[in-house]
Amino acid sequence: MSQDPNWGRRRNDGPPDLDEIIRRMIGKLKQFFGGKPSGPVEPSQNGPDGRVLGGGVVIVGFLLALLWLGSGFYIVQPSEQAVVLRFGRYVETSEPGPHWRAPWPIGQADIVKVSDNRSVEIGYSGDSKNHVQEESLMLTQDQNIVDMQLEIQYDVKSARDFVFNNTTQSDDGKSIVKQATEAAIREVVGRNTVTFVLNEGRAQVAADATRLIQSLLDNYGTGIHIARVNIKGVQPPEQVLDAFADAVKAGQDKAKQINEGEAYANDVVPKARGTAEALLAQAQGYKQAVIKRAEGDADRFRQVVAEYSKAPQVTRDRMYLDTMQQMFGNTTKVLIDQKAGNSLLYLPFDKLMQANSGPSGTPVAAASAAPSADSSVAAGDNGGNTRNGRLDFSNRGEREGR
Repeated sequence: MSQDPNWGRRRNDGPPDLDEIIRRMIGKLKQFFGGKPSGPVEPSQNGPDGRVLGGGVVIVGFLLALLWLGSGFYIVQPSEQAVVLRFGRYVETSEPGPHWRAPWPIGQADIVKVSDNRSVEIGYSGDSKNHVQEESLMLTQDQNIVDMQLEIQYDVKSARDFVFNNTTQSDDGKSIVKQATEAAIREVVGRNTVTFVLNEGRAQVAADATRLIQSLLDNYGTGIHIARVNIKGVQPPEQVLDAFADAVKAGQDKAKQINEGEAYANDVVPKARGTAEALLAQAQGYKQAVIKRAEGDADRFRQVVAEYSKAPQVTRDRMYLDTMQQMFGNTTKVLIDQKAGNSLLYLPFDKLMQANSGPSGTPVAAASAAPSADSSVAAGDNGGNTRNGRLDFSNRGEREGR
């Protein structure tokens, strides 16, 4: 491309001619796009060429239009969403990827980071040691004060609601989340006792606070989602910390005693129940035995009645002998001789029976001292005879049968 010798030459040593500059720019553009360069054009003495000036304006306008339309392209990152507006009115929500919308001032796209985790602190600032008592002190149901520090983690679940209904976009919604958290956590703590909040109820308090904060934010349509409520610390105020420590220790001792009592009960109660079951089983067995015995006695009595109707006297004698056998079989028997005047006044039958079962020497000597046959014993006062000092009842049945 040759240098135009007239380029930059001033006319009459004055400022450069604007018309000449535009013509030369148009010529260079034509040469760049493959056109033939025009010959040198002498500047008009009557003013700038209107056609040349109009063509330059069109090209500049076209370039500006391309730049303006190109400004409508935008890219949404994977963790973002874009809220597209046209003349300030909602059109759509763009997902991640390249998109185009009407350029400004017709349209605009507000990009919101929906996946980023945001957090807000309640009761402290930066470090847990930096207390903010205006936020951390709360009143419980039983009129006690607790010092609680919280961290709330949240994100955006609706970019449209976050843009249109959230007036605190400049701080990522921290102000409204903080206000909702302070209202919700005070309500939850106010429904519970200080012992529950300090000890076993921390997880429950966090869960209830999460639900209540989310409910408040949904009612306002903020488009914010509460991911987690972390209780960094909860304790009584410093002025009463020692007293609460003693109370906690007493509660632990109480729980220990309860556990020991339950362990003892778990050891004793099963044994007592086993003993009771054994006694019930024995009672049931005894009941069944008595019932069976009574039924057997009843059957035996009916059989005896049948036999008694056939031979009354024989049945009575037999029953008498059986009864006497049962009675004297389990008692100590002594026979007294009141009619005879000899020196032996009684016979210990149990001793005699034991002597007879032993060696033969001693019982014979004892039996020789027995009364004679003419005494009341030998005479059969008890319905028997004596043989070698022993009573013989073998003939009693025959005599009674006669």
